[in-house]
Amino acid sequence: MSMSMASSSGNSSISTKSQSSGSEGDLQVVITDERKNKRKQSNRESARRSRMRKRNHLDQLTKQLSQLAKNNGEILATIDITTQHYLNVEAENSILRAQMGELSQRLQSLNDIVHDIIINTTTTYERDCYLTSAQNFTTTTNTLCLNQPVFQW
Repeated sequence: MSMSMASSSGNSSISTKSQSSGSEGDLQVVITDERKNKRKQSNRESARRSRMRKRNHLDQLTKQLSQLAKNNGEILATIDITTQHYLNVEAENSILRAQMGELSQRLQSLNDIVHDIIINTTTTYERDCYLTSAQNFTTTTNTLCLNQPVFQW
């Protein structure tokens, strides 16, 4: 009998070791499962934050796109107005150039008429004074002739 007791007490210690090994294994499994669950939850939160950041970034880009489209419209309107002003000024310049050409021709004709009148009605001295003053119209270097009469009576 003592043998059977010994063997039963030996089995009991083996079985206790198995039970304690089993509960340690179960505890390890539980801890591992908890870690996995925490990691999964952390990953879900991280993915949710990432989606939120992407959504916010997309919203900002959409707003920026809208603002840029508005700015482009304003720039195009300004370009259209500026182009119209340029065309108006160009047309006005063309008219002014034509008028300047006509006035230059009229001035030349009037100068020719005055020149002919002076040639036909003045003395040589008066003629020289007139021609000199006409050539130096913008300067007053020929003051001697300015006080002289242009026509003789």
